[in-house]
Amino acid sequence: MKLAERNYPVHDKELLAMRYALIKFRVYLLGEQTFAVYTDHASLRTAMKSPHLSQRMARWLSFFAEYNFVVHYKPGKNNILADELSRRPDYDPRVVLGRQVIDDEDDSDEHCAVCAASGINLTSVSPEMDLRDEIAAATLAQYAQPD
Repeated sequence: MKLAERNYPVHDKELLAMRYALIKFRVYLLGEQTFAVYTDHASLRTAMKSPHLSQRMARWLSFFAEYNFVVHYKPGKNNILADELSRRPDYDPRVVLGRQVIDDEDDSDEHCAVCAASGINLTSVSPEMDLRDEIAAATLAQYAQPD
């Protein structure tokens, strides 16, 4: 999430998440078949029909118009699957090893629990090159062995 997006009101953040999901799954969702969007934020149902729109919401609603979907409200306590996935205490991004709370504004990977535990600096990791190197080494080893 960009720094400016962090300052959005809650209903705009919910719409931003919905927009991101629609963009991510655009290939599967565009078409004539209606699909359902379940949210634990009741105001999203009314935000889609509100006569008072900001310019941002007007742009997003024109984007949403490409899709054929229905928004359903499902309270968080009834949405067990999403609730369990999003509320796991061990996945709280603000908490790292040793229960040290970090500031949400700091996105540096040195505070990432996994990175801190393993000493990985994500800016220097190149998975494609590592995989290519492994494949090249395995191929050389395979063909270098005498028959």
